[in-house]
Amino acid sequence: MEGRRLRRARRGRNHTQLLPLSSSSTSSSGCCWYLDYKILFLNQPLFRFGRTHAALLTPWFSIGVGFTLTTLLAVSLILLWDLARTLHIFPESWLGDLSSASLFGFWPFSSSPSAVDAIYVLLSTIISVSFHEFGHALAAASEGVEMEYIAIFIAFVFPGALVAFNHNLLQSLTHFASLRIYCAGIWHNAVCCSLCGLTLFLLPWILFPFYQHTGIPMVLAVPSSSPLSGYLSPGDLIVSMDGATIKSPHQWIKMADFINKLAIRNTNHSRYAKGIGIVNSGKGYCVPHSLLEESIKMQLEDHSGCPDDLAAFATIPCFDKTIFDDQIHCLNAKQVVKHGKCGDGWVTAKADPNSCICSQDRTCSSPIQRPGMIWVEVSYLRPYSEECLQHQSKVVVDSRGSDIVESNCGGTIVFVGDVISMASSVQLTAYQPRWPYFGAYLPNILEKIFVCTFHVSITLALLNSLPVYFLDGESVLEGTLCHFTSLGSNKRGKILRLCLLGGTLISLLTLFRIFFKFL
Repeated sequence: MEGRRLRRARRGRNHTQLLPLSSSSTSSSGCCWYLDYKILFLNQPLFRFGRTHAALLTPWFSIGVGFTLTTLLAVSLILLWDLARTLHIFPESWLGDLSSASLFGFWPFSSSPSAVDAIYVLLSTIISVSFHEFGHALAAASEGVEMEYIAIFIAFVFPGALVAFNHNLLQSLTHFASLRIYCAGIWHNAVCCSLCGLTLFLLPWILFPFYQHTGIPMVLAVPSSSPLSGYLSPGDLIVSMDGATIKSPHQWIKMADFINKLAIRNTNHSRYAKGIGIVNSGKGYCVPHSLLEESIKMQLEDHSGCPDDLAAFATIPCFDKTIFDDQIHCLNAKQVVKHGKCGDGWVTAKADPNSCICSQDRTCSSPIQRPGMIWVEVSYLRPYSEECLQHQSKVVVDSRGSDIVESNCGGTIVFVGDVISMASSVQLTAYQPRWPYFGAYLPNILEKIFVCTFHVSITLALLNSLPVYFLDGESVLEGTLCHFTSLGSNKRGKILRLCLLGGTLISLLTLFRIFFKFL
C-alpha cells in the first residue's frame, strides 16, 4: 500500500531530510543512509478520538490553515528579502539577520553549549515533534483518514519523525480538507509556543505554594572554575551590581554587559599611572586625607609597588585638584570600599560634572587596574546564615580569586577582571524556596524546558512553512494552489516546481551564509 508522507524537519537546526518512497508494515526498516522505527499502537486511539470530536477539531484546524498560509507568506517574503540583501539590491539594516535568526533557529541559551543544555534541547525536540505529529494525526482522523503509522527515523545523520497516511484516502478529500491536515503540524507547533509562553508567565503563581518570586536572584551554583568560587555559595541572594539593583538572572547578565561597555567608553578618559596600570577616572571613592597621608608614608619606604594585601589608587583629576594629584597610594581596599563613591563611571551615577567632587577633607581616588580589567562591586545577602542579621562586611577579590577580607554573612564583593566571564560563571534563579534547600533547582529546570521548547517549536513551525522540497511547505503550497486557483494541472505543476526550486535554492544559500559566518 502506498503511504502518503507529511515531510518535515524535526530539529531546530536540522537541514531538509530525504525520505524513502515506499512504506513498510514492519515495525522497523533501514538501509545504509536511513533507519526508522514505526509506532502502530496509537493508530486506533487517535482515530477514535478524532472521529468522536470531529465537530470541534474541524473548525480548530481550519483556523490553523489561515495561520499557516500567513506564515508561509511571511517566510517567503523573508527569503526574498535575504536574496535581495545577498545580491546587494537592498542596503544592510537591522533586518539583515532576520532570516537566519528566525527561520533556521538559534541557541536558546545565553551561555555556550553544554551537555546539560543538549539534554534540554533533546527533551524539547521530543515535545515539539510530538505536538507536530499528533496535529497531523488528529486532523486526518477528524476527516476520516486513519494514519498508517508514526515513524521515528534517522536520515543520514539527521533525526526526525513522520506520519504516513493512505494516499488514496487523501486524494478523495477536498482540497481544503487536505490543507487542514497539511497545516495541522505547523499550527500545533504555534499552539505549543503559546502554551510555553503562557506557562512561563504564570510560573510564579503556579509555584507560589513552594517558591517565592521576590525579584532578587538566588545563587544556584558556583563552579570551582568561577572567580567567585569560595565567595558566593548556593542560596546567596544577589542584591546589586555597582549599586544597581538586580531583579532577575537576565538582568544580571545584561548589567554585566552594560558595565563592560561603560568601562570601554571611559577608557578614552583614562590615563596611565607610572607604568603600573590604568587609572579609570569613572570610578572612585572619597578617601579621607588622613588615610592618603598614611599611604604616602608607606609608599615612600618601598618604591617596588604595593604589598599584596594593599591595592594601588590614584587621584581622579577634577577641577578642584588637591596636592595628592598624580600620587600613587597603597590603600587597604577593605577600608576604601566603606567610603562613599565618586566619579561618573558607576552605573548609578548621574550626568553631573561635579560627580567626582568629595567633601573638603576627602579626595576622590580611583583604583589602578591592568588593561582589560574592570572594577565592579557585587552586593549579596546570605539569608540562611545565622550571622547574616548580626554582621555585614566587605569582600574584595581580584581576577585570581585572592581575598582581602573575609565575609561571614554577605556584604559586597569587589571583583577586578573580566566582568562578563564573571557574571556568566554563576548560575542564578529568580525563585527562592520557602524552606531552605527545598528543590532549589526545580524552577530553573522548568524554565529552561519551557524556554527551550518555545524556541524549538517555533523553529519547527517556521522551517516547515518554508516553500521547499521535503517539508510541510511543499504540501501546503500544493494544496493552496489547488484550492485557491483555477489553473490547469500542467500550469499548476510548473508554478509549484518553480516556487519549490526557488525556495529550496534560496534556503540553501542562506544556510551556507550562516555556516560560513560562524566559521
